[in-house]
Amino acid sequence: MLQKFQNIFKIPELKRRIIFTLLVFAVYRLGGHVPVPGINAFALGEFLRQSQNTLFGLYDMFAGGNFGRATVFALGIMPYISASIILQLMGTVVPSLQKLQQEGEEGRKKINQWTRYLTVGISAAQATGTSIFLSQIPVTASGMPVVPNPGLGFMLMTVITLTTGTIFIMWLGEQITERGIGNGISLLIFIGIIDRIPYAFLDEYQLMMQGLRSIFMEALLLALMFGTIIGVVALTQGMRKINVQYAKRVVGRKVYGGQSTHIPLRVNTAGVMPIIFAQTIMFVPQTVATFLPEGIIRDWLMTGFSHQSAPYLLIYMVLIVFFTFFYTAVAFNPVDVANNLKKHGGLIPSVKPGKRTAEYLDNILTKITLPGSIALGIIAIVPSIVTMNVNVSYNFASFFGGTGLLIVVGVALDTLQQIEAHLLMRHYEGLMKSGRIRGRRRM
Repeated sequence: MLQKFQNIFKIPELKRRIIFTLLVFAVYRLGGHVPVPGINAFALGEFLRQSQNTLFGLYDMFAGGNFGRATVFALGIMPYISASIILQLMGTVVPSLQKLQQEGEEGRKKINQWTRYLTVGISAAQATGTSIFLSQIPVTASGMPVVPNPGLGFMLMTVITLTTGTIFIMWLGEQITERGIGNGISLLIFIGIIDRIPYAFLDEYQLMMQGLRSIFMEALLLALMFGTIIGVVALTQGMRKINVQYAKRVVGRKVYGGQSTHIPLRVNTAGVMPIIFAQTIMFVPQTVATFLPEGIIRDWLMTGFSHQSAPYLLIYMVLIVFFTFFYTAVAFNPVDVANNLKKHGGLIPSVKPGKRTAEYLDNILTKITLPGSIALGIIAIVPSIVTMNVNVSYNFASFFGGTGLLIVVGVALDTLQQIEAHLLMRHYEGLMKSGRIRGRRRM
């Protein structure tokens, strides 16, 4: 295995790409410690610790903890992800966007340009809302205001700083994609999530030193965590291969087609998006409750939508199943695939081309998406179940499942797949014995 990793640095291009990616990571982490002027980071961190299970806690995870530290990268890359999702969903209903998506490289460049413009608008809007929100946070328990000097000057400075920070992160991600290794946006989210791992294990070590859990329980928790990771890997790479045969065509003196291939239908086509959508919806009631005065409504929202309550977990899982089917329908269109197969002379054995092929693909996709969506829901609620039944911090329990673990596993597999391709292209042995690591669909 050591020799296989040494092979990575024997390829000059791959070595340059990896070093460039690591340098960008260093810049990203350094920028994550540059504070926004006019904000008391200690008071903000105190407020967010009280709101870690709300929408603010989810946002802080995607921002790599930068929101809680009130840095220039506080908005993270979420505005770019939101812009990408909006344009992707609009592509299913807007004919002009559908046409661009089918124009290949030129269409992709145009959509990327629109995504950047939309990112600037979303960033400015979120930065404005963030500045207003920060100004209105009441004095924390320690008696310190989050914004000592609120006003128009603070708002303008915050909007300019946070918007610029998001655009810079977007640029860093694009540089990694072009000159580094892997998908840049996903890798930046990946780095932000794994940054929490040492703190999570430190919390567990402190609990163990206090005698709250035995060594046997610690070993059992680690075994459960690794078992969950194995399950996430299996879910990410699981697929159903649909055999496709292409008829031979004679064009002039050349013969085209005649080969056999397959269509990979993934068990989890939607990736991590269903959990993100479901979490966002489920966190809204508690987020709203933080702004309400003490009373019955506030207590009902805080109790009924607590991440440890049975109704919360049930509704959460149902939403994940729903959004899995919804996003899969958006990402994979059986009619388009069937038409493309018919156009290029491809057919599925024993299935008629055209409408019957689309119905066949839709039927298979529905059958594999149902267990995949249920498995995705189970993985998402594992942290809450572990927290309810075992004395662990939520920071550590989040690595037993949920959004963070799915992103970490998916990005790691995708990056390994790209490194594997570079090695095999230059006749080196791959990182894995089989030489076949399958990445997941990019974010």
